[in-house]
Amino acid sequence: MHKLRLFYWLLAVLLASSNAFGDDILVEGAWSRATAPGQDVMSVDLSITSNQSAKLMGVLSDVCSRVELHHMFHENGMMKMREVESIELPAGESVDLRKNGYHLMLMGLKAPLKSGDKIPLTLTIKFADNRVKKVSAFAEVKPLKSTDRPSQEHEHMR
Repeated sequence: MHKLRLFYWLLAVLLASSNAFGDDILVEGAWSRATAPGQDVMSVDLSITSNQSAKLMGVLSDVCSRVELHHMFHENGMMKMREVESIELPAGESVDLRKNGYHLMLMGLKAPLKSGDKIPLTLTIKFADNRVKKVSAFAEVKPLKSTDRPSQEHEHMR
């Protein structure tokens, strides 16, 4: 009985974590901030690890009209942001979007994002062999003034 209870507890922890697995893709720490009144765009940060060379080609979410992949960079002393077609995912490396100057931009939000909400995301990953995989994940909505990722204590170790 004790082992069965432990099994169900571990299963609940795995299901409640903010990680998403899609074969050889791991999505971790997906989060966004709550929106201010009238705000209809918001960024999402996350980390992606692929066991094989791949590219993040796009993202869909039913909380907004579209999701864009953005890259931020300095040019002539000014911070700039541009939409990109894809984000490289080198084999075996965790790509933290924020640390690498990227983020997902949710455009045309259908409703305000409130702290505690979960944003459904469907990531389109294209592998080096041209195979395409859809990976589902959820981004945790943190308070408007939050600057930290969600707690990583339940993240899966490789």
